[in-house]
Amino acid sequence: MPGPRRKVPKRTSVEPEPIVVAGHEIVVSNPTKVLFPKPKYTKLDLVRYYLAVAEGALRGAGGRPNVLVRYPNGITGEFFFQKRAPESRPPWIEVVTLRFPSGRTAEEVVPRDAAALVWLANLACLELHPHPVRAEDLDHPDELRVDLDPVPGVKWPQVRAVAGVAQATLRDFGLTGWPKTSGSRGMHVLVRIERRWTFDEVRRAALALARDVERRAPTLATSKWWKEERHGVFVDYNQNAKDRTVASAYSVRPTPDARVSAPLSWDEVASADPADFTLATMPKRFAQLGDRHEGIDEGPGSLEGLLELSARHERAGQGDAPWPPHYKKQAGEPPRVQPSRARAAKHPLIEIARAKRKQDALAGLKRWKARHPKVAKYLEPADVLVDAMRGRSSTWTRIRVNLQHVPPKLRPRQERLDPDEKTLASW
Repeated sequence: MPGPRRKVPKRTSVEPEPIVVAGHEIVVSNPTKVLFPKPKYTKLDLVRYYLAVAEGALRGAGGRPNVLVRYPNGITGEFFFQKRAPESRPPWIEVVTLRFPSGRTAEEVVPRDAAALVWLANLACLELHPHPVRAEDLDHPDELRVDLDPVPGVKWPQVRAVAGVAQATLRDFGLTGWPKTSGSRGMHVLVRIERRWTFDEVRRAALALARDVERRAPTLATSKWWKEERHGVFVDYNQNAKDRTVASAYSVRPTPDARVSAPLSWDEVASADPADFTLATMPKRFAQLGDRHEGIDEGPGSLEGLLELSARHERAGQGDAPWPPHYKKQAGEPPRVQPSRARAAKHPLIEIARAKRKQDALAGLKRWKARHPKVAKYLEPADVLVDAMRGRSSTWTRIRVNLQHVPPKLRPRQERLDPDEKTLASW
């Protein structure tokens, strides 16, 4: 008689999912882990997304050292920036050692193929933040980045308009810009350049470009570093400083609908809506249209024209502009102090909240407005300054309010911060 039938355990949905890509097997752990609660997108969905757009994603981030932005508990949980490659990694994952302005060093991941993208997705890495250099030459950027960052209250059509001004400006200096949505509120224009200039020279060229965009569209754009002086769309020249990064093309952003940073053709910019490009919709677009940045590496441009413009600015009295916090004081840099602190506070700023999570800081702002309803009605969107402060491996949020539109008699004094998380300096 045959013996008793042996029961074969059913495969459960939480078991690891092995995937073979480019000759490498990656075991996707906890594949049904929900990363985006509203549409219920899982880690396996993220893996499949990066497989579908791998060619384009590698064109944006491949061959470069990358900072990883990881959301191990989904977009509603805590996230962190990871510069150092995980010590536990397959031998086929390439790394390269970077030296930062602080003097510290770190080995960062250099993705080369779709297998590396799958391995990163298994770490719940939504966003890739590549440095603007190739792993083979870490001292000479091959990309200038035009980061268009709208101040609060500025609508998407104005971002598109400033992108058009940036395109015309680049064209006048013999450069080609490749636009993409940031996946958030702004837009990036990427410019491939010859590997001849240092980080400082590329940043100087980006500053000259930002000032010229502002000159051409003074009511739409600004190159002012301090938030209290900005209006319209900020052309963030400091994204070209060494160790600064932006989300790469095809990166998935932590929005409720899982938007992605979408490469565009210039013909599409006028009608593009960031909400159209998501983890769910981009694979179909990619299959139909391919990568809109397919030709980005053909014919890198020269920065000589922009550097000549920078020299003219300097002769006219427009020297360097402020650098980001935590950078050493640079030769020729103006005083690194907020204008409202450098002069008698004509439009005083008050600080409202400091919190590890942005939503907690915004809740503190809501409570402050409830305590000061007469003041709140005078505030314009740009008067509320929400600052993402980056530590070594995570971010925290500071909220300040510019009282410039509030009648002097109604301006409240600085109060105790709410919330006031006092451990931020150690992050």
